[in-house]
Amino acid sequence: MNQEVIKLTEEEISQLTTLQENQSTIIDQFGQLEYQIQIFELQKEKLIEQLEQSKTRENKVAEDLNQKYGNGVINIQEGTFTKQ
Repeated sequence: MNQEVIKLTEEEISQLTTLQENQSTIIDQFGQLEYQIQIFELQKEKLIEQLEQSKTRENKVAEDLNQKYGNGVINIQEGTFTKQ
């Protein structure tokens, strides 16, 4: 059985080559995007850790002030504590 070989036109070859190049570019861009996402995820994890540390310090300061002054309201701008 003899297979018939058909020669593609230059235009068809050009179209197929362009499609392959576009797909390759898209795949590269997906890789770059995924890399950036991973960097953002690491930054997010660090910020979450910093937020948790900040909340822990905030709770400790609030606890210390509560023990020292009792229940009340702090006005940071005026630097005052008003007992309740």
